Amino acid sequence: MGRKIAIFFAASALADLEEILDYYQEQAVPQVGQRLVSGILADIELLAAQPEMGRVVPEFELDLLRELILPPFRIVYRRDANRIRIVRVWRSERMLVLP
Repeated sequence: MGRKIAIFFAASALADLEEILDYYQEQAVPQVGQRLVSGILADIELLAAQPEMGRVVPEFELDLLRELILPPFRIVYRRDANRIRIVRVWRSERMLVLP
C-alpha cells in the first residue's frame, strides 16, 4: 500500500459543510445533515490513499481539479503533488465557478 497524502480544507469547503448542517437543522431534521456530512467526510478520507479516484471537473478539464460525486453533492478538490485541498462541497446540480 502506498503512502497517504495529506488532506486540507479550504475555508469555502468548510463553509459549505456548515451550510449543509444549518440547512437540515432549519428543516428540523439535523440527523439527516449529520449523516450526509459524515458520508462526505468518509469519501474525502478515501482520497488520502487514492487521490486520483475523482473525475476531472468537466467545467474546467484540468487534471489537477477533480471531483467526487456523492449525490446530491459534488466534492471538488485540487490534487497537488503532496497534498489534496478540498475546494467546495456543492449540490451536484450547481455549476462550479472558481473565484
